[in-house]
Amino acid sequence: MTMKRSTSRILTTHAGSLPRPDDVKTLIAAKAAGEPYDHDALARRLPKAVAEVVRQQVESGIDSINDGELSKPNFTDYVRERISGFEAQEPLPSRQPARQLIFGRDAEQFPEYFAGRMTFRGAGQRPVLCTGPIRYIGAIAVRADVENLRAALRGVRVEEAYLPAVAPGTIEHWLRNEHYPSDEAYLFAIADAMRDEYLAIVDAGFVLQIDDPDLADAWQIHPQMSVGEYRKFADLRIDALNYALRDIPTDRVRFHMCWGSYHGPHRVDIPLRDIVDLILKVRADAYSIEASNPCHEHEWRVWATVKLPPGKFLVPGVVGHYSDFIEHPELVAERLVKYAKLVGRENVVAGTDCGLGTRVGHPTIAWAKFQALAEGARLATKQLWG
Repeated sequence: MTMKRSTSRILTTHAGSLPRPDDVKTLIAAKAAGEPYDHDALARRLPKAVAEVVRQQVESGIDSINDGELSKPNFTDYVRERISGFEAQEPLPSRQPARQLIFGRDAEQFPEYFAGRMTFRGAGQRPVLCTGPIRYIGAIAVRADVENLRAALRGVRVEEAYLPAVAPGTIEHWLRNEHYPSDEAYLFAIADAMRDEYLAIVDAGFVLQIDDPDLADAWQIHPQMSVGEYRKFADLRIDALNYALRDIPTDRVRFHMCWGSYHGPHRVDIPLRDIVDLILKVRADAYSIEASNPCHEHEWRVWATVKLPPGKFLVPGVVGHYSDFIEHPELVAERLVKYAKLVGRENVVAGTDCGLGTRVGHPTIAWAKFQALAEGARLATKQLWG
C-alpha cells in the first residue's frame, strides 16, 4: 500500500499506541512478566480488541489507522518476542548505567525536581542484555499482528492502514550489548534481524512505521556529548536503519521520532535544527515529528529554511501526549496551516506527537484528542482548499 497524501484535503493519522481494554492489559502484562495467563483467552480477545480500536479510530475521524499496538506491552518485551539473543540479568549496579537516564541533561539543571525519581528505565527490574547472537524469531507474532489488523479492516472504509516496528537504534539504546565487539556490530546485527519484521509488514500490504524516539532523546541520556559528537552517534544509527530498509520502497515507509515521552522539563532537548538533516536521510517518504508540545511547537519555523526533498511529506504532531488538555480544533488548524504554507498543503498530514495509549489520563481523553485532530484538519482544509 503506497502511502496516501493530502491531495484534496488534510488527512489524519496518529503515532501508534492506543488505549487497551482492561482485560487485554491484564493478559498482556502477565505474558510480558512471564506469569501464568490464559493463552486461549488472549488469542480470542485480541482480534476483537483490535477490531474495536479500529472502529474507534474511524469513528473519531482518523484516516490512516493501525492496530493500536495492543499486542505490545513495551519496547523491551516486544523486542524479546521478535528477536533472540537477549537475557534478563540480576539488577547489579554495573547494569544500571548513567546512560539510561532519559532525563540526564534536565536532571543536571533541576536536581531537586528529579530527586527520588527513577534513575533509569525499569528501576528495580531485571535489565535485559544482549548476551548472544541475534536472529529474528518473531514470524508468528508479526503474522498475528497482520492477521488481526486485516480482519479488523473487513467492512471498514479507511484511507490506509499501517503497523509500527522499532528502529535498530532504539533497541540498541535500551537493551545493552554484552556480546558484540562494538556498537556498530550490534546495531547492524539488530538491523539484519528487524529487516524480517519490516518486510513482513510491507509484504502484507500495510504501510510500515519505523518508531525511533531515541534518535532525539538519546541526547538527554548522553550529557557528555557535544552536538557534533551526538550527530556522529545518531548518524551511525540511521545508517543501520537504512541498511535494514534497503530495497523497501520509500513510499511504503514513514518514520516517527520524538524527544522521549517522559513528563518533565525537556528544557535541554536537542533542537530540531541540529538533527533535521539526519532525519531526512532516513529511507522514508513521510516524517512524523513531535511538534505540538511547549518545547518544540516553535520549530515549525525550521521548515522555512530547510527544503523538504521532492516526494517527501511531513506528519507534524498537532495534538500532544504531554498533558490531558484537549487541543481546540482551531489551534490544530492553525498549526496545520503554518506547516502547509511552508511545505505545501499536499505535503502535510495531521498527526500526534506520540502514542496516546498510556500517556494521557483516560481513554476518553485520547479519543477526544483524536476528534479535535479530525475537526482541526477539516478546518485547515477549508482554509487551504476553500
